[in-house]
Amino acid sequence: INLYIGLTHQERGGIKLNYAQHANILIQALPYIQEYYGKTIVIKYGGNAMINDELTQTVINDIILMKCIGINPIIVHGGGPDISNTLAKMNHESKFINGLRYTDETTIKVAQMVLAGKVNKDLVKLIEKNGGKAVGLSGIDGGMIKATKLNKDIDLGYVGEITSVNTDLLNLSMNSGYIPVVSSIAIGEKDDNSYNINADTCASKIASALKAEKLILLTDVPGVMRNPSDSSTLISTLRLHQIPKLTVDKIINGGMIPKINCCVESVRMGVKKAHIIDGRIKHSILLELLSEKGIGTEI
Repeated sequence: INLYIGLTHQERGGIKLNYAQHANILIQALPYIQEYYGKTIVIKYGGNAMINDELTQTVINDIILMKCIGINPIIVHGGGPDISNTLAKMNHESKFINGLRYTDETTIKVAQMVLAGKVNKDLVKLIEKNGGKAVGLSGIDGGMIKATKLNKDIDLGYVGEITSVNTDLLNLSMNSGYIPVVSSIAIGEKDDNSYNINADTCASKIASALKAEKLILLTDVPGVMRNPSDSSTLISTLRLHQIPKLTVDKIINGGMIPKINCCVESVRMGVKKAHIIDGRIKHSILLELLSEKGIGTEI
């Protein structure tokens, strides 16, 4: 699949694949296309796959192809670097507490403008430019995602904890042939404030509410590895009962912990499988979905 889709016609000719080999690559994908036909797959889009133009193009092509073969993809995105860049241009300092962004009144206004505006609409335009149909949404639209202020030991300002997800707009968009592109901004359940939501968490909650077939988190690492410096130690499959010990043993640690927690919650809420895959690899989504071995770690 990677050969067939990732290379130009000239490049494919250069490696002397014959027609039978081309056909075989596609035939290998057939049972997976049949398995996922009509199913919903939620993709959290971020990391290098979001800021590298070449990777961005391959992700968008993957997602458009998914829609063309009868799969219903939903993109959920953040945009931390864009928020920081916009704040810097305004001479407003980005404040972080223990590595977490503090979202004051100015920052939440900028976050809403950047995420629901620039980043979201740029993705919609890119999908449309490449022959897909997309609709840009935020959690505010139709009261889709409601939240309360995140209750933590430290005050992070207008950072929210999701309390409910209304899937009506998502289902309407998918059933009308569109790819929903969702920015991780929510509306207050008990007030009219906007809240910044972690994109991984947002994707997990949406997948759970839809009882999606899969949740896919695009990251900048191969997946869960026993040795972070050795990709050959990648753990391809994890079952829920194995995760606590791996956490105690610090094999799952640092920034991987919240991603695993999102995956665990979604599976417990009815998502069949959750995947953490390397978004730095071209066509990583298709390689995960439509090949026997897949890539990354599945939960």
